[in-house]
Amino acid sequence: MSDFRISRRGVLAGSACLLASTALPGTLWAQTPVKGGRLVVASDSEPRNLNPAIVASNGVFFVASKVIEPLAEASYDGKDGLEPRLALSWEGSDDGLTVTFKLRDNVTWHDGKPFTSADVAFSALQVWKPLQNLGRVVFKDLEAVDTPDDHTAVFRFSRPTPFQLIRNALPALTSVVARHIYEGSDIAENPANTALIGTGPFKFAEHKAGEYYRLKRNDTYWGEGEPNLDEIVYRVLPDRAAAAGALEAEEIHLAAFSAVPLADLARISKVPGIEVVTKGYEGLTYQLVVEINHRRKELADLKVRQAIAHAIDKDFVVKTVFLGYAAPATGPVPQNDKQFYTKDVPAYAFDPARANALLDEAGYTRGADGTRFKLKLLPAPYFNETKQFGDYLRQALAAIGIDAQLVNNDAAAHQKAVYTDHDFDLAVAPPVFRGDPAISTTILVQSGIPDGVPFSNQGGYKNAEIDALIEKASETIDADARTELYREFQKKVVEDLPLINVAEWSFITVARDTVKNVSNNPRWAVSNWADTWVES
Repeated sequence: MSDFRISRRGVLAGSACLLASTALPGTLWAQTPVKGGRLVVASDSEPRNLNPAIVASNGVFFVASKVIEPLAEASYDGKDGLEPRLALSWEGSDDGLTVTFKLRDNVTWHDGKPFTSADVAFSALQVWKPLQNLGRVVFKDLEAVDTPDDHTAVFRFSRPTPFQLIRNALPALTSVVARHIYEGSDIAENPANTALIGTGPFKFAEHKAGEYYRLKRNDTYWGEGEPNLDEIVYRVLPDRAAAAGALEAEEIHLAAFSAVPLADLARISKVPGIEVVTKGYEGLTYQLVVEINHRRKELADLKVRQAIAHAIDKDFVVKTVFLGYAAPATGPVPQNDKQFYTKDVPAYAFDPARANALLDEAGYTRGADGTRFKLKLLPAPYFNETKQFGDYLRQALAAIGIDAQLVNNDAAAHQKAVYTDHDFDLAVAPPVFRGDPAISTTILVQSGIPDGVPFSNQGGYKNAEIDALIEKASETIDADARTELYREFQKKVVEDLPLINVAEWSFITVARDTVKNVSNNPRWAVSNWADTWVES
């Protein structure tokens, strides 16, 4: 492993590159990509498994998406909001039983082997379907992948599967791995899960624990003239407050996923040479959710759940916890999703008097100390906002006579307590809406989810009507009919409150103004950055 150091001088030197003696006039420099240079980025975590084909999460995608590519990526301008990556086209059959992908040719893996349809078939059947956290649901009925030639893959489903769903899932769920690297191994434990081998514009170079990840240019990338950068370095900064200082000191170029705390944005936006960018996360809408353990007698009562909903001042949460960088949620589908969202759902206005009345009606009267009952409240530790909301929720519940006792855990202990041991009454979670309710939303309320699946219904909730809607939508081929089923799904969820959607938010990117082509697609932070460059 090389002895790599990051310093202000190194960042500036890495950003510069030699220009031809016939350099273009300065007015055109910002429009003509500069080749070479190093981009240094803040990273606040070090995932144990970096393989996005297994762990489809933003913390993994942030690094791995530059190395391992999906079949398609999200796009502001492309048809159906997509643009090609390893697949050039995709077409579903009328009966919903097949989807045909035409694949890009002249693509090679980083070790020089050719990319073919066999890699797609292997990834789909051996990784996405049995192992991936999200693919287990979307590809559950995938029974075979035919490969009539090296550049065609035909997905065959045992039951009608909506093409709308498969299409919406392409950016997040179809990271393709090399069959020759994984075949015959324990896929979950393969060393390539941490030392990635892909087809992307950058090759995995090294990881020094607690310090950095380093990616280097792939000189044989299929994208003509890409990538622009020589290197991307992810500097590990677990303390989010450190990112702002590192940007101002010119030790890093860019901090994504709100690595600069919201409270610092007003100040840092006035610093010369720094830009605050709110675009580029539309395909990654985070939702602030109160998860509910329905095994608890009090919480199995709808009136109690309604009372908790009325006790939460969503506008206050948006203004104080998120400093306005969020919106109040109306239900399980965010408002920025034009395809599925409906506002025609019940509303629970902030009304402590109504909350108290509902608790009285449910038979939970206040004791001599003003307390009706106690609950165990576990805020997710992933973001400052989830922890701050936990503090707020404790106070809001106290106002209606519920004593919520906070339990703060690290990420591993929190996931085990909530999703495996069910050792919680209420939990604060930040699930992600990924463009289709079947990808990562219905799993939050559907019954029968195995223990240990993160961001899923581990509260023991069961509603036959909602389960039936989810099942029917999963095999409805007509896109308009499927959309209507999910609008009915939203109504039923908000009526019965298996969980409480409080707010929805996207992240913020803060970057030096020398970084170009920032936030130019709806999943920019987790896309491949092949066209990103640094101005000298």
